[in-house]
Amino acid sequence: MSPLFLFLSFVALLSALGVVFAKNPVHSVLFLILTFFSLSGHYLLLNAQFLAAVNIIVYAGAIMVLFLFVIMFLNLNIDTEPHKPALAKIAAAVAGGSLLLIMVAAMRDIQPTGYEAATFNSQIGMVDQLGLVLYRQYLLPFELASVLFLVAMVGAVMLGKRETGERHF
Repeated sequence: MSPLFLFLSFVALLSALGVVFAKNPVHSVLFLILTFFSLSGHYLLLNAQFLAAVNIIVYAGAIMVLFLFVIMFLNLNIDTEPHKPALAKIAAAVAGGSLLLIMVAAMRDIQPTGYEAATFNSQIGMVDQLGLVLYRQYLLPFELASVLFLVAMVGAVMLGKRETGERHF
């Protein structure tokens, strides 16, 4: 393993933990941007330059601006935060633990292979190959992800909408 891979993995894991454990939502978004940049570094190591550029432009750029806008729009702070009951915290821990268990079970039987020069395809991370795979094999998940983003935006607008009679400061 290269030292760059280890460094990027360390930064990605540390910043992902920062996303989860940050008290301030703006700090959490900034940690998420750092996570996206480190993942783009991994894409570059995998010879997927297009994915690295799209990850930075779309996710670290546009989506994070949207997240910051929603956070600022909702004006989240400790005073307005409702206290979560202990049952909700326990349910979240159980859901996270079961997700971890499923991920470990899914990755258990994977056998990593090394580099084989005879079967190496240098066009694997290029745009035309990515487009062929994306629109032939993964069209439905691609479209479902776009619908998910649309629903998230509509939900953010509905959450931030003021009721009639509220004062606008």
